[in-house]
Amino acid sequence: MYDLLVMGAGPYGLSIASHAAAAGLSLRVLGRPMASWRDHMPPGMFLKSEPWASNLSDPEGRWRLDAYCAEQGFEARHGRPIPVGTFASYGLWFARNALPPVDERMVTLLRRHHCGFEAVLDDGETVRARTVALAVGVVPFVEVPSALRELPSDRVSHSSHHSDLDRFRGRDVTVIGGGQAALETAALLAEQGTRVRVLARSGALRWNDVPPPLERRPWDSVRSPHSGLGCGWRNWFYAERPGWYRRLPEARRVRIAAEALGPAGAWWVRDRVEPAVEVRLGQEVATAYETGGAVRLETVGRGGEPASLDTEHVIAATGFRATCERLDLLAREVRADLVPLADGSPAVGRDFESSVPGLFLAGLTTAAGFGPAMRFVHGASFTAPTLVRGVRRRLRAGVPGGRVPVPGARADLASTAGA
Repeated sequence: MYDLLVMGAGPYGLSIASHAAAAGLSLRVLGRPMASWRDHMPPGMFLKSEPWASNLSDPEGRWRLDAYCAEQGFEARHGRPIPVGTFASYGLWFARNALPPVDERMVTLLRRHHCGFEAVLDDGETVRARTVALAVGVVPFVEVPSALRELPSDRVSHSSHHSDLDRFRGRDVTVIGGGQAALETAALLAEQGTRVRVLARSGALRWNDVPPPLERRPWDSVRSPHSGLGCGWRNWFYAERPGWYRRLPEARRVRIAAEALGPAGAWWVRDRVEPAVEVRLGQEVATAYETGGAVRLETVGRGGEPASLDTEHVIAATGFRATCERLDLLAREVRADLVPLADGSPAVGRDFESSVPGLFLAGLTTAAGFGPAMRFVHGASFTAPTLVRGVRRRLRAGVPGGRVPVPGARADLASTAGA
């Protein structure tokens, strides 16, 4: 039986595993490394965050993005976006160097076991662990507007469903949303010859500013400091003090998590959208249905005025919503013991432990607990060491069959399997 089972091998799962291995925990990591970036984003996309804010976390800070880029012969520079393919390759490099080998099989069910938890894998094997870190990324939480949910999958998809957009060449596509995913998807579609438009509820698109230089006059740095989530003291607070954020009243935390850092396009995609993509603002889809060889979208404007348009395919770039109900990897009785916050996301304690003892959560599911940083790679640097401290605390508290590993001891990935 392992001390810790890490479910998910994206930036959060890999970072947690690196810290857990250094702490001497016996662990197993399950999942396809960097799956979101490898399988759910088309070529040509870029990271929105700065390179220095896009590191996975290891205890020594050795396996950083800039180190990977230098090894590959180029520089990770402030103000120069990183291709998602490069970032995915960086994650694989991190996985090879900063933690024990990853088991790429997928978990289909996590249930309780008398000594902790038991995971059922996609080939039927079971793995047991005293504690679990659930770091499943964003894909399980896709949010599609209710008006589109009855359309067949060949007519509607979520932006995260596409590893390439080639099948839309020469077709007519409508992208729903006003954030980075919508705008970058629309730009890529336009550049390959797709007839594309963006439909957004907001009355105007928002664009992020070009980031100022890292080296600035002292007064400029004091007035608007850099942070992993952008410039300004508010962003600095969200990015650099998640532990302080957790001390805010619950209602305020939930509201900020929903509203802060709202939909906006990166500065570098603006010139690719404005001259090439039709944008219809202040429109919300009321109903959608198939008609002939198209989908008809009936929309309502901000003043209540109706409109309609026909399109061949709809891509909903409408984000993600991490609720307890969508954690369907968890057995029903485990999911039922999660305490939901007002937004439906699971409550977590100071070290990311959920209301189910021994079950720890990471990433988007914890944004209402620790702030908007948990929606971004940058949040892994706080999450990983904090969560691993919580795992050690839980083991010390007397998890059945538990022990407290010695930091620095080599993590054992094989000898206790299935015990």
